[in-house]
Amino acid sequence: MNLLLAEVAQATQRLADAGVPSPRFDAEELAAFVHGVKRGELHNVPDADFDARYWETVARREAREPLQHITGRAFFRYLELQVGPGVFVPRPETESVVGWAIDAVRAMDVVEPLIVDLCTGSGAIALAMAQEVPRSRVHAVELSEDALKWTRKNAEDSRVTVHRGDALTALPELDGQVDLVISNPPYIPLTEWEYVAPEARDHDPEMALFSGEDGLDTIRGIERTAHRLLRPGGLVVIEHADTQGGQVPWIFTEERGWADAADHPDLNRRPRFATARKAMP
Repeated sequence: MNLLLAEVAQATQRLADAGVPSPRFDAEELAAFVHGVKRGELHNVPDADFDARYWETVARREAREPLQHITGRAFFRYLELQVGPGVFVPRPETESVVGWAIDAVRAMDVVEPLIVDLCTGSGAIALAMAQEVPRSRVHAVELSEDALKWTRKNAEDSRVTVHRGDALTALPELDGQVDLVISNPPYIPLTEWEYVAPEARDHDPEMALFSGEDGLDTIRGIERTAHRLLRPGGLVVIEHADTQGGQVPWIFTEERGWADAADHPDLNRRPRFATARKAMP
């Protein structure tokens, strides 16, 4: 074992003692970041090249600063995104939401599908859709100017059109034309504040996390926006908390002009996102 791997083992124990959920992964990722190598190449770093700044990054992670804020990058499907203070860090569970949406759009008989991502944050969802559905036209909407700085960095040289706007009033010029509306909105109840992981509670923007007493205020608003934007037969895909699986599909009722409302699990088999189709006239 070289010096760096021995230090990674010590860092792993420190992070585990601090309650970090994935201590080994994070210790290795920080070592790779500081030393400019891939995680699988840590054993190749000569002892003489060990960089003591590694322990500065470990201390920051030990204090529950998000790994992605320390490295400045987040990985999402096939993307590497720039992230930092002011923007929500994309989570792995959202990848299954996007996977379902990509499959759904590919199955549509539409040459250039029109897609809208509401509450886009870093742009992860919009950029993944644009990358994996090559002929799609993707619009990303974000209200926070702090978050938009990151959205615009990530969307540079992409086919995603970025808009500053409120998800509840966005893009009236596209009313009735959109094939798919997708969103990972804020959905944590205000009453759950104390139970949120420190990485999210203390570092993610509050407006990207919390949404009313039951967490569903923004989702209710997006239901109205999605119905306005979608063409008949168009789809909405919306992420929610695993405790809200029994509630969200009921927001997309037949009385409101929806059909086929359903809930779907993530890779851990927990309720993760709801989908519905705008009813035909």
